[in-house]
Amino acid sequence: MSKQATPGRGQTPKAGPVETVPVLVVGAGPVGLTLAMELEHHGIQALLVERNNSTTQHPKMDVTNGRSMELYRRLGVADELRKAAIPTDHRTKVTWATNAVGWELASFDYPSVDEMRGLIRDRNDGTLPLEPWMRVSQVILEPALRDLLEARSKHVTVQYGWALESFEQDSEGVTVQLVSAEGGRRRTVRAQYLVGCDGAGSRTRRQLGIGLDEIDVRRMLIKELGRPRTAAMLMRAYKATRERPMDGRIYLVHFTTPDPEIFQRFGSIWHLQSPEGWTLISQNDGDTFTLHAPLGVGTDADHIDPREFVYERVGRRFEMNVLVANAWTPRLTVADSYGRGRVWLAGDAVHQVPPTGGYGMNTGVGDAVGLGWVIAAVLQGWGTPGLLRAYEQERRSVALRNRAAAARHSAVRGAVKVAYRTAVHGERWIGARARARLGREISDLGNLENEALGIELGYRYDASPVVCSDPGGEAPRQTMDAYTPSTWPGARPPSVLLQDGRALFDLFHRGFTLLRFADHDVSALTEAAAARGIPLDVVDVRDSHARALYERDLVLVRPDQHVAWRGDTLPDDPGRVIDRIRGAHV
Repeated sequence: MSKQATPGRGQTPKAGPVETVPVLVVGAGPVGLTLAMELEHHGIQALLVERNNSTTQHPKMDVTNGRSMELYRRLGVADELRKAAIPTDHRTKVTWATNAVGWELASFDYPSVDEMRGLIRDRNDGTLPLEPWMRVSQVILEPALRDLLEARSKHVTVQYGWALESFEQDSEGVTVQLVSAEGGRRRTVRAQYLVGCDGAGSRTRRQLGIGLDEIDVRRMLIKELGRPRTAAMLMRAYKATRERPMDGRIYLVHFTTPDPEIFQRFGSIWHLQSPEGWTLISQNDGDTFTLHAPLGVGTDADHIDPREFVYERVGRRFEMNVLVANAWTPRLTVADSYGRGRVWLAGDAVHQVPPTGGYGMNTGVGDAVGLGWVIAAVLQGWGTPGLLRAYEQERRSVALRNRAAAARHSAVRGAVKVAYRTAVHGERWIGARARARLGREISDLGNLENEALGIELGYRYDASPVVCSDPGGEAPRQTMDAYTPSTWPGARPPSVLLQDGRALFDLFHRGFTLLRFADHDVSALTEAAAARGIPLDVVDVRDSHARALYERDLVLVRPDQHVAWRGDTLPDDPGRVIDRIRGAHV
């Protein structure tokens, strides 16, 4: 069960007896909750603490991509999470318009979850995820994850109202000082591992002394768009409306309205995007919305009237209840390291990106699963600390790739703003022409931020020290837009439905899974795994279509659904392969 710290007022902070737990996770956002689920999945005792007294009230993210949903399916919670999300028969639409009461410029339409399931079933060529994406606000996702964890957990305790104050690590573990939300109590926890999922300002990361590699968003945009085009855009905006240059901050207004039909001019939409730079997000296809809009240099966010701020941008007044309003600054950062020794990091603690593409939380879900199974392996005795060092190499490479994608998508938004002319708001012929031109530009630029299956599914750990490289052939080309199905070592293998209707992913076991597509004696490999205590199950598959997609007779899949080794015959030294995948040579 979740518990809250309830210190008495005026008490002098005082630590009680030392508590012990194998894993202490700091930060109960989606990443911390997912990591706790992963540890529970492997039967690892853990304590998850959160400095706030409840789940977040900030919307933050609003889409869980197909790869994350595959991982939640693996944890057995995907269907339950969808019950809290947008109904599965709702289609998704992204519309660019002059404002909420003006003209449509361009639209991008996407199938509903139900329609996507049909497409996945009919296509069945490995190019699509097993699970469609899920639209849900973090305000709803966090409590849904928490409730599922609490209802099912036998090994994890969740406690709200406790924050990390400090820690000291040694060769055997970590001694952590926790302080209550009101500062009236302190606790000492001794853990074998500490994991910081404590957000962009991570106290865990800062105490480790780990720096951030950062790309300045504004400088990146100027470089991508070109100084002359950027300068011309700023001059036009100032002449037309006295708009000041953006200073990098975004102002968020999260609100409900009893009159959601006011945003139905262009049909039911998910994102209403303006060439002036703002985006209005429908959080529940009903009464809840979030506006994100850039702020100009010198704007005092503390003196903004959130209602007037929304009215000015959407183009009309209406009744609203403001839930949250604040300024925030998008960043493009990746930590220099993901941890050391007994202390490791995941999620926003090690990478931050703008919301374009939805790569923040979704990258963090991959971190949580990638770190969770590794910690479990080490604690269970068959994995080595080399797995933890490999976690950093694997996941940091993904963060760098996803940061580049998020930057690319942000530049597309910038390119639309550069192409924008105030004439699009006019009713004369010149306005119609300006809208047609801008609409073509938007259509040509596309909406890759919601279509980049290459980013979501195509990431690989082929340089990982705990993956067995393929001695022959050439790795499939990686692009942002398209996913090429492959079992190249380090890749996420293709999702395929077998002839009997079962999903091959559903046959993967909790530990390692050796897929055997032809009759081979694999006892030398299974015996080598058993001798080292590695959980390895053999799954026989006799399906020609699946065999073609999986490219080899034997494919060894890790607990996180990535290929560790493949071949048409057993390796010459099975023990060496087993030692590599458990981190013994790192």
